[in-house]
Amino acid sequence: MLKKPLVLFYFLFFYAVLQLIWWGILLIDIAPQRKTMFIGEGIFFLIIFIVGAVKLKTAFDKEQKIHAQQHNFMLSVTHELKSPLASIKLYIQTILKRNLNREQQQQFLMNSLKDIERLDDLVENVLIATKLDNTRNVMPKETFNFSEMVERIAERLQIYSCTTQIIKLDVEPNIQLEGDNFALSSVVTNLLENAIKYSPPCEQVFVTLKKDKGSVFFSVADLGIGIQDEEKRRIFTKFYRIGSEDTRKTKGTGLGLYIVKTVLEKHHAQIKVRDNTPTGSIFEIIFDRYATS
Repeated sequence: MLKKPLVLFYFLFFYAVLQLIWWGILLIDIAPQRKTMFIGEGIFFLIIFIVGAVKLKTAFDKEQKIHAQQHNFMLSVTHELKSPLASIKLYIQTILKRNLNREQQQQFLMNSLKDIERLDDLVENVLIATKLDNTRNVMPKETFNFSEMVERIAERLQIYSCTTQIIKLDVEPNIQLEGDNFALSSVVTNLLENAIKYSPPCEQVFVTLKKDKGSVFFSVADLGIGIQDEEKRRIFTKFYRIGSEDTRKTKGTGLGLYIVKTVLEKHHAQIKVRDNTPTGSIFEIIFDRYATS
């Protein structure tokens, strides 16, 4: 679909250049005494035309890339919605149709709740991303216990991730922040989910929260696949996901780290990504402006 406009663009571009040269030759034949003026103006016009064509081509390529990203996003969202919904439907149908004991029912209900939480996180990400796209939207500010938020999210994700304790917490108690509670909870959730998602099954994830000299430091370290240096600058771009569509195995919409970066920018916080040892990644956030005593 997108190749036809590109072929037409190149055809019109070269046709216009050839016409310009042809008319220049005709004008020089008609008035040879003005040859220098015609050549000068022709070159100047040609430069402007080429610069405009290059900018138009760049804009076209950018639009094509955004279109492809949005298409992949819609496919990802559709899959992310259908998969847990089908799972929840199957669990409920099994509970209704089979004579299960209480323990089996509890297990099926826990699995259904896990899928519901997954849907809830997806909806939250889409909602926050939509709000962030609105430049006039102002995030509400309130003081809340950031330590309790981190512990609560880690506990929820731990329950639904593995039967063994994989999320290791080193959280200083009663650290207060001033900011958008809902948006910052999404930041913590996305970083923890990414660490779990891109790690081997039941691999440990280390979460640290501390306060030092008036600043709050929050970090998530994993022992997963790691991030290549050339991709570290691109992972916070909207819809961007590590790897190609053909080789990528992990689920996701490409919104998580975009939300993380944008929310933190609105809170004047910094985020750094570095390699972990022996493998994996460390995401570290530094809050200066909205850290409270």
